[in-house]
Parts: sequence; C-alpha cells; structure tokens
Amino acid sequence: MDKIGIVVAMEEEKDAVYNLMEDAELEESYELNFYKGKIQGKKCILVQSGVGKVNAARTTQILVDKYKVNRVINVGASASINPMLNIGDVLIGKNVVQHDFDITAFGHSKGYITGVGNSVECDSNLLEKINEIINEKKRDYNVKLGIVATGDVFCTEISMRDEIRAVFDADVVDMECAAIGQVCYLDNIPFNVIRGVSDTPNGNNAGTFDENLDLAAKRCSEILNEILMNMS
Repeated sequence: MDKIGIVVAMEEEKDAVYNLMEDAELEESYELNFYKGKIQGKKCILVQSGVGKVNAARTTQILVDKYKVNRVINVGASASINPMLNIGDVLIGKNVVQHDFDITAFGHSKGYITGVGNSVECDSNLLEKINEIINEKKRDYNVKLGIVATGDVFCTEISMRDEIRAVFDADVVDMECAAIGQVCYLDNIPFNVIRGVSDTPNGNNAGTFDENLDLAAKRCSEILNEILMNMS
C-alpha cells in the first residue's frame, strides 16, 4: 500500500488537507509537524514545509528518509499566468520547471538543471487516473492539466508573468513544487501536484492572494480527496 507524503507550504493549505484526515496523529520532528493518518483509507503523512524551494526540498527529503513515503503530492495555492485559468480553478501538473534556475551562460536553456533536465514530469500513471476523474464530473470551476513554474519569488510583475509564460509555456507559478519534484526525481519516487489559483500577477496581486488563499486551498483539497478516493 502506498504511503503518501503530502507537502503544503502554508497553514491554510495544511488545514484544508487536515480536515480530510481520519485518525490523525501529530509527530514533531526537525521542528516540523507531521500529521500521520488516512484519507479515503490511504495512509498519508501531511506536513507544512514553509514557503520557498529550500524549505520544500528539505521537508520532502525528511518525508522520504524518516517516514519512508513512496509517493509525494504537493498541494497549494498558485498564481495563474494562463488567461484561461481564473481564480478558484485548479491546475494539475503534467510537469514542473524552475523558472529562476539559470545556467544559460554555459549554453543551456533557461530552467535546465544538470542531472535533471529542463523539467520534471509528474507521475503519468496517476495522471491518467486524474484525467478520468476530472472529466467525469461537472463542477463550478475548471480543472486543467498543465505546467507549473516554480521560483523563489512571489511573482507580481506583469513582465515576469509574460516572460515565464513565453519561455516555459507554463500555466501557473508557485514557490515550492518544482523543488519537491526535483527531490522526488532524484529519489525515484512518484510525484504529483495540485495547485489552486488564488491570484494572477498584475502588479498588485498580494492582496488578491490573501483574499483567495482559503478558496484555493479548499478546491485543492476537494480534488485531492477525489483522487485518493479513486486510487487503487
């Protein structure tokens, strides 16, 4: 049976997933709170990593080393850079990139990471199941498969938004998931990501993010619950 590590960055995201858990037990380790329980009968370990790539990568490696998870799912809010994605919609990652990783001085494309490549693909087996799930139910919000671009910056500038969209054909931006994906790739562990849209970079979206963080977290947790319900 899978033991699923669920990584979130913020308390609101943690609370939304925690509300799905049964028989949750708290264990403190490395100054982090790990919640061990079940969602839809699946063994899960939920942890709030904190914001940013280093926090996310460190926490993921602890899940692998100490808690022996054999699958990781990242859940959280994101900013839409695809005009077809609106606040409250959900993006399921097909692959993830690090838009701020730059060794173009050595002849590589933007985002290329030595030993990893231009992107990390999410687990295709689970993506097939997710695709079935999202297409068989009508919702009052959209769920789309696409590309997540990660960087250690809260993106507010329209010029940055447009550049990331143009270079990576990305749909949303966040600050954690591609770092989690890189750790999973190096550890040979299946990885998937669910990102709810809370805002869009427009020069003044920090307030919009705050206003819609709970909504994005709730929508992500709804999709996560459906996925786990249908996992064998």
